[in-house]
Amino acid sequence: MLFGKLLPREGDFFQMFNQHADRIVEAAHAFSKLVAHYGDVKLRAQYNREVDDAERAADRVTHECNRALHVTFITPLDREQIHALINTMDDVADLFQDSAETMALYDVRKMTEEIVSLTDLSVKCCERLRDVVGLLGHIAEQSSVEAALKTCEEIDRLESDADRVMRTAMSKLFREESDVRELIKLKAIYELLETITDKCEDVAHVIEGIILENS
Repeated sequence: MLFGKLLPREGDFFQMFNQHADRIVEAAHAFSKLVAHYGDVKLRAQYNREVDDAERAADRVTHECNRALHVTFITPLDREQIHALINTMDDVADLFQDSAETMALYDVRKMTEEIVSLTDLSVKCCERLRDVVGLLGHIAEQSSVEAALKTCEEIDRLESDADRVMRTAMSKLFREESDVRELIKLKAIYELLETITDKCEDVAHVIEGIILENS
């Protein structure tokens, strides 16, 4: 009886991965709306709350997943892979909250086209991340393996696009911004947003490792 209680329910971990990926996309979309409506103080506050809500919901899924690792006798994937995946995904959600909080703490007054571009790339990365996470439960199927690896490649390309935007943004910032305080603010925001795409790429690499070991 005890042994039976320790066995995982079918699909529990994959379900938690999907739930977390959904919360990441919610945070991404809320942050995108924050950037798009930054000039409206009421909407800015609303979307800040939505980012916070999504991040807290993602945290709850992470805690649930890590707790389940300690009480589950048999897991569908290697324990280290599960731990690495859920916690790297959680870093993505945290970074959206960090970006929104930094904008508020630094009293950023307006959005730049570089912030808009990096936000757009971050949203696309997170949407692709949700797609590939959704395929993890089907990696016994060759078509799912191929689709997952292709999506990981798309995430890599989006991260490379973000790198290029970041380099251009930094060059422009140091050449054209004469206000040192504004330069420091924008540099911090650019770096946080670019790190979001880096973390999405990290998630993709974890998933690639899972696929190669389990397909």
